[in-house]
Amino acid sequence: MARLYDSRTTIFSPEGRLYQVEYAMEAASQSGTCLGILARNGVLLATERITNKLLDSSIPAYKICRLNADMACCATGNTADGNVLTSELRLIAQRYISTYGEVIPCEQLVSNLCDVKQAYTQYGGKRPFGVSLLYMGWDTRFGFQLYQSDPSGNYSGWKATCIGRKSGGAKGMLQQELFPKEYLNPTLEDAKDVAIKVLAMTLDGFSASKLEMATLERIDNYTSCKVLDTTEIQKRIEKYNKVQAQAAKRTFCYP
Repeated sequence: MARLYDSRTTIFSPEGRLYQVEYAMEAASQSGTCLGILARNGVLLATERITNKLLDSSIPAYKICRLNADMACCATGNTADGNVLTSELRLIAQRYISTYGEVIPCEQLVSNLCDVKQAYTQYGGKRPFGVSLLYMGWDTRFGFQLYQSDPSGNYSGWKATCIGRKSGGAKGMLQQELFPKEYLNPTLEDAKDVAIKVLAMTLDGFSASKLEMATLERIDNYTSCKVLDTTEIQKRIEKYNKVQAQAAKRTFCYP
C-alpha cells in the first residue's frame, strides 16, 4: 500500500501519513546516538563518534559543531544532510547579527531552520532532510536551553533527551537516573557522569575513542563551548567502571 503514496513528498496516504517524512525520520533514528542534558550551570551534548583505523587523525571530524557565540548542535542521520543544515544554521545566525547587531535568540534560530526543513516536506521535487538535531545554547531571556528537531520540521525544548539509535532506551535511562534524584538543575559534572552511564549501556564497543562530548557554559559573561578531550572522557569511564564493579561486589556479597 505504501508504494502507491511514497513516490511524492506531497502525497498523503488515506491514513493522513507522509511516507517520505517517515522514511527520513527512520533514517535519523537508525544513525549514531546523541544525547543532551540541561544542567544548572550549562548544557551537555554527548554523541557516538565514527572511528576507523584508516581515518587520518590529524584531520578532526567533529560531530558537535559551533553555530555562533552562544550555540552549538549535533546532527544524527545522513551526514551530508547534516552538513548542509549546519551551514544553513550558521548563515541564519550571521544574517541576524548583520541585520540587528546582536546574537540571535536560541529558539528563533531553531525555528528558522525548522521552517526550511518543513518546506522540504511541502513542495514537489524535493525530499526531506534525513537528519535529527540537538541544539544547546544560551541567551539573555531564557538562559541555558536544549532543543530537539526532527526531519518533519517539528521542534521542542527538553530537560534531557536522546536521538538516534536506541534513543528509546536511552530516554528511559535518563528518566531513571535523573528524576528519582529530584532532577531540576543538575550540575555539569553530574550530567557528565549520567551521560557516560547512559551511553555505556546503549552503545556497543563503548570506549573513550568512540565518544564525543561537549559542554556549553558561561564564564566571565562569555559563553564557552568546550569539547572534552579523550583523556577526560577516559577518566569518566574509569570512574563509571569502578562504581559498577563496587555495585557488583556488593550484590555478590549480599544477595
